[in-house]
Amino acid sequence: MMWSRRSLPIRRNHCQRGLIMLGSCAADHVGEYDQKMKNTDLAKQQLQELILLIQKLRAPEGCPWDQKQTSRDIGKYLLDEAYEVLDALEEGDPRHLCEELGDLLFQILFITDIASDAGDFSLTDVMKGVREKMIRRHPHVFGNVTVQSVSDVKENWQAIKLQERAARPDDENIFSHVPRSLPALKRAQKITAIAARFGFDWQSAEGVWEKLQEELAELSAACQTDDPSKREEELGDVLFTLVNLSRFIEADAERALTQTTEKFLRRFAFITDQLSLRGETPGEASFAAMDALWNEAKEKGL
Repeated sequence: MMWSRRSLPIRRNHCQRGLIMLGSCAADHVGEYDQKMKNTDLAKQQLQELILLIQKLRAPEGCPWDQKQTSRDIGKYLLDEAYEVLDALEEGDPRHLCEELGDLLFQILFITDIASDAGDFSLTDVMKGVREKMIRRHPHVFGNVTVQSVSDVKENWQAIKLQERAARPDDENIFSHVPRSLPALKRAQKITAIAARFGFDWQSAEGVWEKLQEELAELSAACQTDDPSKREEELGDVLFTLVNLSRFIEADAERALTQTTEKFLRRFAFITDQLSLRGETPGEASFAAMDALWNEAKEKGL
């Protein structure tokens, strides 16, 4: 194709604009990288200062309360802080989440400092260990494994975890890594999921439904007795079966119950507010009046 003299300047202009745009994109990329590096440096500085603060609190001339804390003592607060992080996530408030993550980080660093003084492990060991673990469990990113879906990633993750566990002769129990301190529903869901991976599971949801009907019948029979422990046992069986059902319908049992509890609180708050407008309290109102307000709250989508 022949280019006319008239078309050449236009082509040069297009090239010039393209080079300018390319240069601008490169500059933006460099600027973004520089900002990330600056943020990383600031994070390192703040982390070091937080570690020094903890060490000062635990020093002989520091805080008497902090000096007496053990890892188990702090572990109790760690669980509380983790729940507060979850609450902040549900609220969707970035400032509150930032604060709660800071509180959780403080507890983690505190426990690590205690372990470091005891010669058990250091913060370096913690960070090195989790970094190596994440690299091992993401072979599709850091290795030559190819994945086609999120499901493939999950299957690889579980397979690698089993390999890691097999390398530890003292870890023969397949459920040993599930924390006892987990909420009961969450712990049950993890345990049943592990059992399912080893083939101990129903073939379909229909089997779980049948088991649920069986357990409900046994609970009903137990409720006709004078044995509280038997009633509690049968109730546990029903709940455990419901947790199994939650897997089959791809629902998180813990989150489902949490959402329902929050829904109850919203609706009861509506009842309380409406009764207050009438000059009444829940203790004074009849069940029929509160039930009517409950239905009203339901209709409003609360």
